[in-house]
Amino acid sequence: MSSHVTSGCAEGSQVVLERLQATVMAGSAKSVGSSLPPSVAEKLTETKPTTQLLAEEQQISNTQRVSTSLVSGAIAGALAKTTIAPLDRTKINFQISQQPYSAKAAVKFLNNSYKNDGLLSLWRGNSATMARIVPYAAIQFTAHEQWKRILGIDRPEKNKTLSFLAGSLAGVTSQGLTYPLDLARARMAVTQKTEYRTLRQIFSRLYRREGVTAFYRGFTPTMLGVIPYAGFSFFTYETLKQLLAVYIVESPGLSTMSALICGAVAGMVGQTSSYPLDIVRRRMQTSAIKGGAYQSITTTIVKIYTEEGAFAFFKGLSMNWVKGPVAVGISFATYDVIRDGLRNVLS
Repeated sequence: MSSHVTSGCAEGSQVVLERLQATVMAGSAKSVGSSLPPSVAEKLTETKPTTQLLAEEQQISNTQRVSTSLVSGAIAGALAKTTIAPLDRTKINFQISQQPYSAKAAVKFLNNSYKNDGLLSLWRGNSATMARIVPYAAIQFTAHEQWKRILGIDRPEKNKTLSFLAGSLAGVTSQGLTYPLDLARARMAVTQKTEYRTLRQIFSRLYRREGVTAFYRGFTPTMLGVIPYAGFSFFTYETLKQLLAVYIVESPGLSTMSALICGAVAGMVGQTSSYPLDIVRRRMQTSAIKGGAYQSITTTIVKIYTEEGAFAFFKGLSMNWVKGPVAVGISFATYDVIRDGLRNVLS
C-alpha cells in the first residue's frame, strides 16, 4: 500500500512540476514578445525555424538544385548584361585602342555611335553577349553551388581559402566552356555592323582567315584573370551577405536592396583585382582586326607598357567602377530572388 501511495505522489509531483515549467516558459515568451516592437515580434513569429528551413532544403534533390540554378543564372546574367551593354561596348573600344580614356571621351563615343548608326548601335554585339552570357552565367552560378558542395563549404567565413577557391573554380569552369563566344562578342563590339552581322558570320570568317587556334586567342590571360575576379566576387558577396543578415531583423535573410549593395561591392572588388589582365586579353582577342602585334601575354604586356605606359593597364577602369557594380549587383540579386522563388515552389 505504502509503495502505491509513494509512486502516486511521485507521479503527481512530476505532473505539477511539468505544469509549472510550461507556465513559466509561456510567461517568459510572452514577456519577451511584449518587450519587442510589434513588427519585429510579428516577423519572429512568422519566420520559419532553422530546422524547418533545413528540412525544406533537404527535400530538394541535387538535380532540382542544378536546374533552378541554371534557370536563375541565365536570367540574371541576361538582365545584368543588357542593362550595361552600351557602357560595355564603350569600355572595350578604349581598351583595344591607344586613345586616352576620359569620361568626356566616353560620352563622345556614345554620342557619335548614336548619331552615326542609331540608338540600337549602342547595343551592337549584345546578341553575341547574350549568346555567351546566358550559358556563362548559368554555368557559373551552378558550378559555384556545386563546387561549394564538393568542397564542403556551407558558410564563407568558416574557411576563407576554400570559399575563394569555389568562386575561382566556378569562374574557370564557365569561362573555359564559353570562351569562343566571348571572343566573338569582343570582335563585334569593335567593328562596324557591315563587317560582322551575325555570330555565324564571325565564326565562319574567323575559321577561314585565322584557323581554329584563333577561337582561343587570349585564352591564357582570360583564365588567369577570372581566378581573382570570380574568387573575390563570390567570396565578397557571400561574406557581406552574412554580415548584413545579422542586422536585418525584419527580413528573412537579405532584402533585394541589400543583395544589390553586396553584389555592387563584390563586383568592384573582383573587377579591380583582375582589370590589367582584362586589358591584355582584349588586345589579344582583337589584334587581327586592329593590326596590333599581340600574340602572347609577354609581348602584349611589354608592348602596352612601352608604347602607352603603366596607366594603360587601367584604361577604362573608372567606367568599370560604374558599370561593373551595377551589372554584378543586378546579377547576384536577381539570381537569389529567382532561385529562392523556384525552390520554394518545388519544396
